[in-house]
Amino acid sequence: MYRYLDQIDTPEDLRKLPESALKDVSDEVREFLVDTITKVGGHFGAGLGVVELTVALHYVFNTPHDKIVLDTGHQGYPHKILTGRKNELHTIRQKGGLSGFLKRSESGYDDFGAGHATTSISAALGMAAARDQLKEDYKVVAVIGDGAMTGGLAYEAMNNCGVYKSDILVVLNDNQMSIAPNVWALSNYFSEIFASPTARKLRNRIYHMTESLDDLGDRIRKTVHRVEGGVKAVLTPGMLFEALGFKYFGPVNGHNVDALVKMLKDLREIKGPVLLHTITQKGKGYGPAERDKQFLHAIGKVDKITGKAVKSAAPPKPSLPKYQDVFGEALVELMATNPKVVGITAAMPDGTGLDIVQKHYAERVYDVGIAEGHGVTFAAGLATQGVVPVVAIYSSFLQRAFDHIAHDVALQHLHVVFALDRAGVVGADGPTHHGVLDLGYLRLIQGMVVMAPKDEQELRDMLYTAVNTYKSGPVSIRYPRGEALGVPMRPMQPVEIGKAETLRSGSDVALVAIGNMVDHAVKAAEQLAAEGLHAEVVNARFVKPLDTAMLDDLALRIGRIVTIEDGQKQGGFGSAVAEYLAQHHGRSADLLIHGIDDIYVDHATQQELWQDLHLDPAGIAEVAKDFVADCVIKRALQ
Repeated sequence: MYRYLDQIDTPEDLRKLPESALKDVSDEVREFLVDTITKVGGHFGAGLGVVELTVALHYVFNTPHDKIVLDTGHQGYPHKILTGRKNELHTIRQKGGLSGFLKRSESGYDDFGAGHATTSISAALGMAAARDQLKEDYKVVAVIGDGAMTGGLAYEAMNNCGVYKSDILVVLNDNQMSIAPNVWALSNYFSEIFASPTARKLRNRIYHMTESLDDLGDRIRKTVHRVEGGVKAVLTPGMLFEALGFKYFGPVNGHNVDALVKMLKDLREIKGPVLLHTITQKGKGYGPAERDKQFLHAIGKVDKITGKAVKSAAPPKPSLPKYQDVFGEALVELMATNPKVVGITAAMPDGTGLDIVQKHYAERVYDVGIAEGHGVTFAAGLATQGVVPVVAIYSSFLQRAFDHIAHDVALQHLHVVFALDRAGVVGADGPTHHGVLDLGYLRLIQGMVVMAPKDEQELRDMLYTAVNTYKSGPVSIRYPRGEALGVPMRPMQPVEIGKAETLRSGSDVALVAIGNMVDHAVKAAEQLAAEGLHAEVVNARFVKPLDTAMLDDLALRIGRIVTIEDGQKQGGFGSAVAEYLAQHHGRSADLLIHGIDDIYVDHATQQELWQDLHLDPAGIAEVAKDFVADCVIKRALQ
């Protein structure tokens, strides 16, 4: 039972409480968050760090009339608790439950949905402009931080705020962290100044002059140290934001809810653009999360006391490698023999496997921050000088760099390797993170080679091919989230560009699959064989260039083809096959494109999503069986 939280179903209930209760409310929100998320899993550290800030914002501003835009959304769990969803928080990121991010269709308090960082200021500025256009009266607040200030979109938006002089409040949640430690040159700017020879000489002179003054000298030296720290903390960001046209206030303690309320009440009366700089601690109030901010950024079920993952009571399954680790270890092998190879990540070394590379070749791994477009053009610059950049970015995050891939890399035929982790449906993070568009958006870029491995050994071989064998232009390799198949490993060897492989012979239908769907297709063929239907299974390997000789053979020999992909059907692998068959075989071959329809796939586990989309082995078998039956009927009627 909670003294105050049990009374709060909406921010209006919160605003009925006296200010003296807000510290207790914050403590209860944090306790509720820890109790719930340690049991069910979810994004964790960022939400703990913004509890007081979230309480203060909803207390001071008249939400939902006033608009609050939270960047990324994984810091939005306290916001969900205070806006009528606390009793559903235990369902977060589960099928049919709450989204792990903000979602406009989920609540009227979610003013803008986002799973990718740096969007909040742009969106909030748009809302402020709409308010002014429509002659309405409400406040607009953007809360940005947890690494989002490494992205260029935030600075584009701030510059635009200064140009239009819009009445907007930006709250910088400065916790010195993104998902990995922040890559923000600005945070080091004044440190560099104070480390300069001139500053060192001045500091040393003061220290030497005060050595003989005993206690007074100690006090003077401490004062100098405090002044230096204060200048670094206050003047540097203030100067930047003031130059962008903001009235700057701060930094303030983001965990002092009383001071935050007082400050926000004052700022509410000041016409913007205004920026409030708050200093927060990621994981605040939960010891394990404070000590290991990166590991506890997002969690599964953990022991509340220790913060360690809860082990399943079921007998342990054989340990299988994760695709991201297979990639990282393979890249280490390649770097050992090719000194021109480097890795690039956009604030996700752990998530992409480049943390493994950092342990061996730290100087050959570049973390560009949450700035995917910059990372790709940076890679293009490297490639012009003969370096071989391997850009490891999640499939859905690379969408943000489409123009950079097309204009800066492909147009110049530069040898850049794109390693797309989290391709296909990824599970609990939902539609903002599903990597279902890459086969389509990469296939249409001129000169791009697009391939996907069926297992971890083929991933190694494709990476070897992309780095050491094919050098005529950009190459992309897409692979899924999670565990690989556990196939025996051998030394890497090249894969012939544009060459598929037949894994199982058949005569009734051809299942032509790409990437992780190949294993599902093999298992589907086994189910079909038990029912007397003989399916040929082909590992396509390449979306571009296609193995047209293989397609010619299937069209003439079998005449019934099902393409299978863990991605959007429109413009994807099946579309490429359809284009070729239509041009070269007319109506002589029947084709079914099996993948994801023109929908946004919600959040659930990968297994649940594959089953719902009929992309699990049983679903593929059922689709193929129905297709064959329809083809037989159609031919009989002709």
